[in-house]
Amino acid sequence: MYRKNFIVSLFAIALIFTGSVCVFAQSTAPVRGRVMLKKADNTSVPVADAEVVAYRTDTSKGKLPTAKTDKKGYFNFAGVPFAQVYVLVATAPTIRSGYFPNVKAGMENIIIEVGEGDGKIPTEEEIRAALNSVSTTPTNELTAEEKKQQEEIAKKNAEITAKNERIKGANEVINRSISEGKKAYDAGDWDTAIAKFDEGYNADPDFPGTAPVFLNNKADALKQRAISHYKKIATDAANKPSLMEAAKKDFMESINATQKAVDILKSATSTEANVQKGYDTNRNVAYSIMTDAYRLLIETRADESKAPEAAQTVDAYMAIEPDAAKKTKAQIQMADALRKIGKSDEAIPLYRKALETAPDNPDLLAGLGLSLFNSGVIASNKEQMQEGLNIMERFTSVAPDTHALKASVKEAVDYLKNQEKLTPQKTVKTTPTKKKT
Repeated sequence: MYRKNFIVSLFAIALIFTGSVCVFAQSTAPVRGRVMLKKADNTSVPVADAEVVAYRTDTSKGKLPTAKTDKKGYFNFAGVPFAQVYVLVATAPTIRSGYFPNVKAGMENIIIEVGEGDGKIPTEEEIRAALNSVSTTPTNELTAEEKKQQEEIAKKNAEITAKNERIKGANEVINRSISEGKKAYDAGDWDTAIAKFDEGYNADPDFPGTAPVFLNNKADALKQRAISHYKKIATDAANKPSLMEAAKKDFMESINATQKAVDILKSATSTEANVQKGYDTNRNVAYSIMTDAYRLLIETRADESKAPEAAQTVDAYMAIEPDAAKKTKAQIQMADALRKIGKSDEAIPLYRKALETAPDNPDLLAGLGLSLFNSGVIASNKEQMQEGLNIMERFTSVAPDTHALKASVKEAVDYLKNQEKLTPQKTVKTTPTKKKT
């Protein structure tokens, strides 16, 4: 029985490895909270259209652009620099102003509680003086009831501050890890880059604003180190087993890191459009790196048993990636990887799916045709062989003579015509039909 799998040589490195995707963490993070009015009857209601001013307190001056609360009392500062400290002051007509000190980038769920009042707006000097004297209100002498209310506010704020303490203490580590990790990555020092990105991640492993970014960067550096291990086999064949094992380990750790990023982002939501956009971007990056790591894991034959997981990851990536070109590229690359290691049955569905949106793509036509040919010959399935022949004929009509698979397609077509006595049949393009109106 004639059987042939069209695969690349173990050392055809240039055809296997693609460029990296590395998105470095930002030097700012949002701060979000809510302004609530404590009424005389001890009920609390949100304050709409309140102004929230952020005065910098780690220096003697400076402030952020003023934020305003929405109808439900929520406010947001989108880009607060790390390692800077602020006090937030909330004011509005008919209320007594309130404030929340020791605010740093990344803090969420802050509650600024205010009381009923005349709407007087304290000056920056009054705010700073109040902070220096450790007063509980910036403008008025408190009554016994007000002191009790302020104690309740202080207790609530202390709980919120404690929840954000990890972020506050991690600012220095995060900034250093960003800088040193990027420098090492750009220099190709994968060991240092991995260590620095891991350090940044561990500074606050649950915070969706930074943890997924560091995990994605670590994953990409691990993938690059795996590639470097694999490339060494070409000049160090004696150590091939250990180098292959090292490559496999790094590919799998890369996949695990991106999976952690995806898990963190599953429950990360925000009412701020820009923040949510950042979460979505990091999720896409995670799946892109994961897909490529799986592809390389099986295409280098470091672990062919992961083919089913690799195909599933492509499906997950397709479900969230908005860019059609990126979708097609990922589908082609994964399908090609499966075909090259002889997994034609797994490759065929990926090729078919991609052809729905790119019916004349020569890479897809060649890949699907050869996969159907391989599976058909192995299973003695004339129907598959005939379909493969038809698709390869389409490939011949659209592909340039310089296409890398031209020779392989010709050899397969010649075999089907001469040995299996099959004749090409005209096929209809798989472009979607327009509905009649």
